[in-house]
Amino acid sequence: MAKVHQFDALVIGAGGAGLMAALYATKGGANVAVISKLYPTRSHTGTAQGGIGAALGNLEEDRPLWHAYDTVKGGDYLADQNAAMVLASEAVEAVIELEHMGLPFDRTDDGKISQRRFGGHTSNFGEKPVRRACHAADRTGHMILQTLYQQCIKHNVTFFDEFQVVDTIMNQGACVGVVALQMGTGEMHVFHSKATLFATGGWGRVWSVTSNAHSLTGDGAAAVYRRGVPLQDLEFYQFHPTGIYKMGILITEGVRGEGGVLINGRGERFMEKYAPRIKDLASRDVVSRAIYLELREGNGIKGKDYVYLDVTPNTVNKYLAEAGETRRITESDVEKKLPDILDFCRVYLGVDPVKQPMPIQPTAHYAMGGIPTNIDGQVVTDANWTVLPGMYAAGEVACVSCHGANRLGTNSLVDLVVFGRRGGKHMAEYVKHADFIPLPANPAGEVEAEMSRIRNSSGKTKPYELRQAMQKTMMEKVGVFREAKGIEAAIEEVREMKMRYQNDLVIDDKGSKWNTDLLEAWELGCLLDLAEITAISALNRKESRGAHSREDFKERDDVNWQVHTLIKNCAPAPYAKGIYDPEVNVDKKVDMSLAAEDEKFVPKVRAY
Repeated sequence: MAKVHQFDALVIGAGGAGLMAALYATKGGANVAVISKLYPTRSHTGTAQGGIGAALGNLEEDRPLWHAYDTVKGGDYLADQNAAMVLASEAVEAVIELEHMGLPFDRTDDGKISQRRFGGHTSNFGEKPVRRACHAADRTGHMILQTLYQQCIKHNVTFFDEFQVVDTIMNQGACVGVVALQMGTGEMHVFHSKATLFATGGWGRVWSVTSNAHSLTGDGAAAVYRRGVPLQDLEFYQFHPTGIYKMGILITEGVRGEGGVLINGRGERFMEKYAPRIKDLASRDVVSRAIYLELREGNGIKGKDYVYLDVTPNTVNKYLAEAGETRRITESDVEKKLPDILDFCRVYLGVDPVKQPMPIQPTAHYAMGGIPTNIDGQVVTDANWTVLPGMYAAGEVACVSCHGANRLGTNSLVDLVVFGRRGGKHMAEYVKHADFIPLPANPAGEVEAEMSRIRNSSGKTKPYELRQAMQKTMMEKVGVFREAKGIEAAIEEVREMKMRYQNDLVIDDKGSKWNTDLLEAWELGCLLDLAEITAISALNRKESRGAHSREDFKERDDVNWQVHTLIKNCAPAPYAKGIYDPEVNVDKKVDMSLAAEDEKFVPKVRAY
């Protein structure tokens, strides 16, 4: 019998969004518990490097409206513009609040928060690059995570660390809690709540080359999808252009913000061909496609599948001089501003970036899609923005759609703190007036049966074999470039893997305590679900937009496709055997509310 806990509000995930939500729900008077599969300071927010965007204007003129414009334009006009404006306008207050909490931002000579350039961020509606990214060396996410965790401890937030949430509990049309497995004991726990916020991050482990940690397996998104909650815009998964070759470990956009340039095998600064005005600081989708096009044309380094990112002072200063800039960098500047990047490259590659260029390739990085929400973090379930009572989401797992079809660098950290805070505040008010809806009978029964099936399976296929096959299929057929034939093949291959997962799986560890073999097998099931519906969403969208690049539909189609995708599970039960075609709906219109305020928000052809 599962142990039952009761709290006003639950937060699933202890990254930046979860901690900010928990902090504000607690400040609002709610009794809050945070449930995390990791110790909080190991959450993936800590890997974010280069900065958090806010139009502070500390080094040059900047405005939140310009930040919102860049967000909408960078998202290829699929972003909900009300969400983009909330993101940009509340970013300023959020960054200053983090500073007051004790976050040690880098400083200008006169003591203000220092800012650097980042791809896609401009002043005066695209006129020129602007310094908007507030940074703490190249450890900005780490500093945010530490700061927020300290604040949560200060305000007595309850934590259940190393508890893996494995199911969502629904009753009477509302979310009433979750089921979690305590890793250290193998016991199931039921958490009963009035409000539950999912902040479980992304699912980059669907692909073979990814910047995501091994823990980013889409647990939260899969858990709600299996219970009939639709997911939005899954076809848009961002490939960051600069991952360490073969490893996928991220090299921050801050390297290019400090002057780093991309060089092909011919020794050319090739971004001048693809984005003549903004060059290496174009948005991530543009740069990733440019790299792949260079590789396709045989312009990789020594004929291999990578190019160079060069931040050596000689190279950078050469291009700064050609651009007419007076600024110059030294080795000590690079050492001071990018210490972690230098360590990564020296340790993993044997390359010293102050003296040698870094080998890079695009890496699966960030989900623009996820659990659909409004600007207060409430989960919505259809094209009419119908709220699902008691369920919230924030951060990468959520899709408030401030990012549209392609997220700008720095906006992930802005998203975490802005919409995590809004979700926490709304939960605090919601639980004051809501009653506890009763738990259904045996709420842990279905997931306990699934765990028992996996533990006692006696097939021939190991989880790692399926995982590697899935990642290879998705990387080759649903990666940076896509076309119908390849996507259709990917869907069939993933479905065959799902059948093997159901009927031919085997794991070695049959125990209960710290059974990572069991948990990784369960996570694989989440990844397979997300791989399938990502591919189905990609096949359904017959255009190219942002991170979704169809070689058989190369143009953006605003007339027919300026809509969001909603995909819903049609299986009769969360762990039903067999293949069930999800329901795909593209009638959720993009919110263009800012178009009335400023004509520059009306969709135009992208031009850098």
